[in-house]
Amino acid sequence: MRRRQHPRVTVPQAMAAAVTEPRIPQPTAAPPDVPEALSPALRDPADLEREAALARLFELHYASMLRLAVLLGADDPENVVAEAYYQIYRKWRRLREPGAAEAYLRSTVCNLTRMRIRHLQVARKHVEGPPSEPVASAESTALLHDDQRALIDALQQLPARQREALVLRHWLGLKESEIAAAMGISCGSVKTHTARGIAALSQVMEARR
Repeated sequence: MRRRQHPRVTVPQAMAAAVTEPRIPQPTAAPPDVPEALSPALRDPADLEREAALARLFELHYASMLRLAVLLGADDPENVVAEAYYQIYRKWRRLREPGAAEAYLRSTVCNLTRMRIRHLQVARKHVEGPPSEPVASAESTALLHDDQRALIDALQQLPARQREALVLRHWLGLKESEIAAAMGISCGSVKTHTARGIAALSQVMEARR
């Protein structure tokens, strides 16, 4: 039987094509653990202002932050995003500019996901027996279509920094300066991680053909 030939598509083209396809459930309420932090009756005008700002931040960016956590490989993306919102709630008064909230939130999601993945890797090393197959979360399943899974699976095999650079650049469409801020590295390092990530991802995808 002749193997079906698929048209060759470069990795950046495949990633760009995937931008408009992912779908995730639209949030109907605040993420887990956040309502308790935001709901108490407030009297201080500064607290009321923070309450309103965080509600707006949730409305505007919760879906994109959930998508980011999923694409970065978080096994519990909803909890990661909820923790990120909780952290920015606690540190709101220390933010120099209200406009920096989205960038701070994005950076926190990246850091929390990276920490979570490292924790799971360490935990698995201490578990006897063969590692179990990862179970995709409901959010991951809702986000990814069948024709995207190979690319996403290959993406998860990359080092964390390369994976973050590619996701932030090709899925979120951020500028190098924004990626650098989110990852806490220089623009030059962003270019390096992006180039190496594209090369490594291309090799992985080519090996799957």
